[in-house]
Parts: sequence; structure tokens; C-alpha cells
Amino acid sequence: MAKGKQTKESKPQEKREGTKFYSTTAVPAIVEELSGRTGTRGELTQVRVKIIDGYDKGKPLRRNVRGPVRIGDVLMLRETQIEARRIKGKIMKGAFS
Repeated sequence: MAKGKQTKESKPQEKREGTKFYSTTAVPAIVEELSGRTGTRGELTQVRVKIIDGYDKGKPLRRNVRGPVRIGDVLMLRETQIEARRIKGKIMKGAFS
């Protein structure tokens, strides 16, 4: 085999990050409905929110929220493309009878 130098073009490599589904700013959403408690210890509340502003304005989403939340609260969402899985039943923590 012949030994030869392989020439490599010295172009700067472009970093391809793929498609981003979220914006860099937070999007406001208003809580419309409380679905129930979720999480292994019941520490999350599943809520139904409606996007107030941004690309998905008017879109309803299901999200899991940590901490106290009431109907009418405004949540600031980092992304609006991912939706939480629906709770299969209205079983609250500790109510398995």
C-alpha cells in the first residue's frame, strides 16, 4: 500500500442542533381545570392550561405542576409542544377503595 498524506479540508465544522420546538422566552398560560394529583407521592397536580400568547396562542395543554395552583393562575411555560399523559382515573393519593 502506498503511504500518502490524506488532505483534510480545514472548514469550520457547523454544529447542527436539530429542530428546536421551544422558544427561548417563557410563554404565559392560564389554568382552566384541575384534573387531579399525580406523581409517586402525589406531589404534582395535573392541570389543563390554555396558552395566552406566542406561537401556540389559544392551544389547550395538559401539564403537571409542582406546588400550589388554583384555577385562574398564570403559569409561565418554557415550552408548549410537550403535553403530559392523562391521569387514567380520578384516584387521589391514598384513596384506593
